[in-house]
Amino acid sequence: MNIGEIFQQLWQTTGIYNFVQPVDPNIESAFEQFLHQFGSPIMLVICLFLMWLGIKKQYEPLLLIPIAFGGFLSNIPLAGMTEPGGFLNIIYEAGIHQGIFPLIIFMGVGAMTDFGPLLANPKTALLGGAAQFGIFGALLLALCVFGFTLPQAGAIGIIGGADGPTSIYVTSKLAPELLGAIAVAAYSYMALVPVIQPPIMKLLTTKKEREIQMSQLREVSQREKIVFPLLVLSLCILFLPSACPLVGALAFGNLCKECGVVERLSNTMQNALINIITIFLGLSVGSKLSADQFLTVQTLFILILGILAFSLATAAGVIMAKIMNLFSSKDNKINPLIGSAGVSAVPMAARVSNKVGLEYNPNNYLLMHAMGPNVAGVIGSAVAAGVLLTVCVK
Repeated sequence: MNIGEIFQQLWQTTGIYNFVQPVDPNIESAFEQFLHQFGSPIMLVICLFLMWLGIKKQYEPLLLIPIAFGGFLSNIPLAGMTEPGGFLNIIYEAGIHQGIFPLIIFMGVGAMTDFGPLLANPKTALLGGAAQFGIFGALLLALCVFGFTLPQAGAIGIIGGADGPTSIYVTSKLAPELLGAIAVAAYSYMALVPVIQPPIMKLLTTKKEREIQMSQLREVSQREKIVFPLLVLSLCILFLPSACPLVGALAFGNLCKECGVVERLSNTMQNALINIITIFLGLSVGSKLSADQFLTVQTLFILILGILAFSLATAAGVIMAKIMNLFSSKDNKINPLIGSAGVSAVPMAARVSNKVGLEYNPNNYLLMHAMGPNVAGVIGSAVAAGVLLTVCVK
């Protein structure tokens, strides 16, 4: 081999040479050919944009930044990050494919969640349940209108729960080929809660309804808080065992928090453990942001269905609150604004309900009232995930 061949071989192993793929004669569409040739540099730009959203706009930065960086690494030519034995592939197989990372995240969520507002006003659980309509509404649209398969439709529908770990868990089981697009959609829409929800809330309520003041919540005993996660898990065991992995992880984390005798375990789940897993979860999800999987028409459909699912969930919660008011006495009316908190974006959705309420009544503090349907939405999305894993399994 002469010196010229050596330099040519070195040149052909550089990123510059391999960023642009050769023309594929089997691809007839000019647009698809363009994506095939320039997919990697396009995805690098998209990943940089996602990093910018996380850093500059602070849209779910704890997960959006690792996801974007994982996507950046997965699109480097010849790096082998996502190949069998590669860095990102090892993390993905261990944590996402086996379903470990989302469950550990749910343990941390349970350890950080206070179910007191829900126990103080149990009827607000209906608002969290109603919000799950967005999941099944999007499923039907994906299946009947957009032509996705049943497992893919189930994975897309879970975006309506506004719960990132649940979306990742369900998608990894039903449609792993859509993981990148669904994860980006789920976390993007969660970050956009303050933008998406208020117009829907105002459209579906009157000024008088937005000014409704709710009575102060009663104090919930420690015994109630200890029994609650065990009761929820027991009901899942009896009626929906497929939801037990998610609900069980949530219940364990919450029990450790409320029992008061294992503070070290609770603090670890709330801080060090959930932070470590969040890093690995984001990087492994980002490994599915390769050009051939993300730059497709399906991704566009997923983004459209995701926003529809989230909007339907918000609207369903508000409408359920209005329906409940038809059967409530004058002193026990529910402010319909808290219905929008039935999605599982804790505590951001509850804060949005409170913020909109204060705009119309400066003395109307709805935050703790909204936390009831908000934490109910966490349980509701886990239960919905169990239903999807039962009905939509391949």
